[in-house]
Amino acid sequence: VQLQASGGGLVQAGGSLRLSCAASGSIFSIHYMGWYRQAPGKQRELVAFTTSGGYINYADSVKGRFTISRDNAKNTVYLQMNSLKPEDTAVYFCNAAIQTHRSTSPIGYWGQGTLVTVSS
Repeated sequence: VQLQASGGGLVQAGGSLRLSCAASGSIFSIHYMGWYRQAPGKQRELVAFTTSGGYINYADSVKGRFTISRDNAKNTVYLQMNSLKPEDTAVYFCNAAIQTHRSTSPIGYWGQGTLVTVSS
């Protein structure tokens, strides 16, 4: 199983970006997909996640500005980021709990990370 993230880049404060993360491989089911971020010198933190049951949760710092969505047919999760701030600058990682055809329970996977830089 692989998670391929894309969509990062450089944007001015107040701008928008849309991140995508596609899961591929021998996937039986995806229980959870989410986004984390890690700024320089800081620990990785949860940004948002969505479960197969439709539950969605956001970090307080992004509520009202970011929207997570999921296309189950494409095994893809998106993160629409609006009203970006310089403090949103970080490497964004996608994370998913995936049950493969060979596993009996979900396993956690990480994407490679995509850099988001917000200039002031």
